[in-house]
Amino acid sequence: MVKKSFLPLFGAVTLLVILADQLTKYIVLLKQPQINAFFLTIHLVYNTGAGFGILQNNTTALAIISAIVALIIISTYKKIPNHHEAQIFVALFLGGTFGNLLDRVFRKVVIDFIDLAFWPAFNIADLAITIGALGLVIYFWKNEK
Repeated sequence: MVKKSFLPLFGAVTLLVILADQLTKYIVLLKQPQINAFFLTIHLVYNTGAGFGILQNNTTALAIISAIVALIIISTYKKIPNHHEAQIFVALFLGGTFGNLLDRVFRKVVIDFIDLAFWPAFNIADLAITIGALGLVIYFWKNEK
């Protein structure tokens, strides 16, 4: 039985996340909005650290770690389960990793702009990484043998 290739789906999801992340960051940088709606605020935040504001002013180290993570994912692609859920979750994680890596390399900071008041500001890449990681935990938990 020939396994179905999910590489086109994987590549498309990865690229879609990168494009959506970078486009939204560009718009926020260009317009610098101040939008408030209930518990949601959209505003420009420069983050020199990682998630939750940890490791501030470690842009180079975080860029290196992101690049290593991305390379590991790419080099071990064949080991990702051949199911669309697993492929999508890993692609989300990879796209988010690349989105923030591009910021760290070219802007020297990560652009965050989604602020939920009860949570540190984040961006589309962070959202993709979180959904990808949580999705993989659930996927492997459900498919544990």
